[in-house]
Amino acid sequence: MSNRPATQPRRRVVITGVGAVTPCGNTAADTWAALIAGRSGIGRITRFDSTGCTAQIAGEVKNFDPTRLLAAPLHPRGPGGEPLTQTLTPKDVKKFGRFTHLGAVAAVEAYADSGLDAHRAAFDAERMGVNLGVGLGGLPEMEAMHDTWKTGGFRKISPFFIIQIAPNLLSGQVSLLLDARGPNMSIASACATSGHALGESAAAIARDDVDIMIAGGAESTVTPLAIGAFAQMRALSTRNDAPEKASRPYDKDRDGFVLAEGAVVFVLEEMEHAKKRGARIYAELCGYGASADAYHLSSLAPGAEGSARSMRAAVARSGLKSTDIDYVSAHATSTPGGDGEEAAAIASVFAENKSALHVSGVKSMTGHLLGGAGAMGAFAATLAIHHGVIPPTINLENLDPVCAELGLNFTPNVSVNKEVRAALANSFGFGGTNASIVVARV
Repeated sequence: MSNRPATQPRRRVVITGVGAVTPCGNTAADTWAALIAGRSGIGRITRFDSTGCTAQIAGEVKNFDPTRLLAAPLHPRGPGGEPLTQTLTPKDVKKFGRFTHLGAVAAVEAYADSGLDAHRAAFDAERMGVNLGVGLGGLPEMEAMHDTWKTGGFRKISPFFIIQIAPNLLSGQVSLLLDARGPNMSIASACATSGHALGESAAAIARDDVDIMIAGGAESTVTPLAIGAFAQMRALSTRNDAPEKASRPYDKDRDGFVLAEGAVVFVLEEMEHAKKRGARIYAELCGYGASADAYHLSSLAPGAEGSARSMRAAVARSGLKSTDIDYVSAHATSTPGGDGEEAAAIASVFAENKSALHVSGVKSMTGHLLGGAGAMGAFAATLAIHHGVIPPTINLENLDPVCAELGLNFTPNVSVNKEVRAALANSFGFGGTNASIVVARV
């Protein structure tokens, strides 16, 4: 048990690094530029032949090379240690699944962006942990290895197969790359995965378990089984002739979400630790709420009641008022039912300032990153604060009358320059699991 006084103030947590590999760009900067420009990353599926499937579009990461040389060598084991010059070697690429390729590159970018590397001699590696969530794990590798076994027998099964598919291997590899010797784990809670990873990582810092957490999520499930299964559920958009127009949250003609792959990772750091080393601070992660609908495995509760509870909890724990929130980065998947239910919950939680509030759904551009979706939403919220720009909901041509009645500004089609004091990001998942994060300007 801790012998710290019960009255000791909670340690504050700030964001000092960001990394992203998404359908909109292979870096955080490129992804952000696409978001504020309203540029979609969705296209026809190229990873496999989707002929015969009702859904033939996805948000694929394009022109991605996990073996590319870093802009400058990193020295995570100190000046005398072996430098890190590339995230993964060609041998590593064969060893790991694609979700690890994506997540490791985003994590190394976030670490480099944080400036921590220049201070490795000044802090204990045991005070830095990793929590990178993955919703489904190595599904592409499972499908491929099953085919290999069926045609070639047991001797053809790769000895790396378990390493390729286990969700926690991403966190494990990042801890090896960056010499992070603190808590190492992976949360799997469907599409709320990386929202929970961020919130639980911030909690670990707040209670003084660690000073730094590398947190976020990754996913790569653009595969025949995943696309086919979601299509059979009638959850996916079938707007195959216009992929860039397919994801359209809040639009009355939306017909389902668009599956995507990618990774978004943050460096979370105790505030005084960050200030002491002169770190650039993007925002403070000051609130986290988690809840369960206890209603249905794949549908939101009426009025998104559970989602509203997670939002209220996040705002309450942030120490802010609902009127202090200027932007909500919504879960907003582009499904006929879910968007309206979440919007109703947002209107309820922020009833006192909804006329001044901006809401947007960046899945209109990225598609749905599943396990990476919560971190993607938090990315939009964090950079909206940092840059003073709110990314739009694109393809919002005819606002759903149900949403229109709520009186919310869904930031249609064009980004908005606005000073954002604080923002909330939502992520909800199958099983009725919800996560909400509040970030604020420091």
